[in-house]
Amino acid sequence: MSVLFAEETKKLVEALLFVAYEPLTDKKLADLAECDIKIIQEILADLQDKYADAGYQLSEIAEGWQFLTRPEFAPYIEKLYRPRTQQLSRASLETLAIVAYRQPVTRQDIENIRQVNVDGVVSNLLDKKLIKEVGRRDAPGRPILYGTTNSFLEFFGLSSIKELPPIDQFIVADEQEAETE
Repeated sequence: MSVLFAEETKKLVEALLFVAYEPLTDKKLADLAECDIKIIQEILADLQDKYADAGYQLSEIAEGWQFLTRPEFAPYIEKLYRPRTQQLSRASLETLAIVAYRQPVTRQDIENIRQVNVDGVVSNLLDKKLIKEVGRRDAPGRPILYGTTNSFLEFFGLSSIKELPPIDQFIVADEQEAETE
């Protein structure tokens, strides 16, 4: 590849990442730029280096790549924009946590844990594309199984579900909180 072509491709990839409303995978970038995936991976590494000292960074998130502001600037950005997590009720967050940590899970499983009806909450999370149907349980009635989506990963700034904090730390914190009450 000529140096001129490589620089133009790098600019193209940078522009695509800048305007994308969701993370772009290596393959998607290669398809859009009409070049080899290895070239895209080299360009992504170069762009990560280029923005290493900027107010934003190129990050791998939700199985793709996206420009994100640096975490240390979050308090200032929140002054400008209301944080997205405020769009989720406590019931939605609790339900989402159950799905994230126990997926695949049925509505009945969630209701057994929360001890309340979750039809509205599950419907809301489906509408927001934070959870999705991932199959059916092999049981009477074949209940729907739910799991998290790439939008969930993007919403919480995770590159994979494996990045969720260990559930044990919440159990310990919950027990300590109960003791102080």
